[in-house]
Amino acid sequence: MEWVERLNQSMNYIEEHLTGEIDYEQLARIACCSAYHYQRMFAYMAGLPLAEYIRRRKMSLAAVDLQGGAERVIDIAEKYGYRSPTAFNRAFQSFHGIAPSSVKSGGVSVKSFSPIVFRIAVKGATEMDYRIETKEAFRIVGVSVPLDKEIENNFTVVPKLWQEAAVSGTIQKLAGMMDTPPVGLLGVSACSDEEQWRYFIAVSTTKAKGEFEEFTVPASAWAIFSGAGTNQSIQELERRIITEWLPTSGYEYADAPDIEVYLNPDPQNAQYEVWVPVAKKKA
Repeated sequence: MEWVERLNQSMNYIEEHLTGEIDYEQLARIACCSAYHYQRMFAYMAGLPLAEYIRRRKMSLAAVDLQGGAERVIDIAEKYGYRSPTAFNRAFQSFHGIAPSSVKSGGVSVKSFSPIVFRIAVKGATEMDYRIETKEAFRIVGVSVPLDKEIENNFTVVPKLWQEAAVSGTIQKLAGMMDTPPVGLLGVSACSDEEQWRYFIAVSTTKAKGEFEEFTVPASAWAIFSGAGTNQSIQELERRIITEWLPTSGYEYADAPDIEVYLNPDPQNAQYEVWVPVAKKKA
């Protein structure tokens, strides 16, 4: 329950800063994880990205302010962090379906979006097989792409990297280099708060990097879950790990990358593992 309580404390922080700066790293500190892991947790738990949740809350409150009639649209736009009325109008219309000026005139319907409160819900039990392994640091070699600090902006970046790697023959070259565990093609989200976030397609190897980049995955304990199927099935497994396993596991996120290990190359019937970096919760 402590895990859920920390998430709710982070919701309080958001509410207190909707008219100021919302620091994703501060949200992560409240929840005792990295900004990357916080956003992943939030998206799976809430069913929408963090940035979209914040936008909806701002637009909900902006409508209330506009209904008051005293403030100008430009002042309300600035109040909620929009540097131009155009950007504010676009965001407002996207959420409410009408222009802000229409609300000031009165007699129109607007949407209300309430703050989220997280609770643990017990559903029909479905087994999840996993193991906990402690690994020393290991070296990977491959290709990477920088990631945006708002993870929803990366939804097209990572698939594009995989497509380019397949077309260019990179995946085949990397497959011939793997020679140390974990044996498989790796998708590594290296998203430490102290460094530029990057996503790697790589293998664990002792061979010279040649034309590729290298990265050292730090030592960590990992909760390792096995699965099979398509890209959609791996996303569903990751959702279940965060929403079902993690809250009651006795573990919390550790400061290490998330790893997907693809044990065979068939995109429609892949065998894979999801490695979640974990640490025992402190008493």
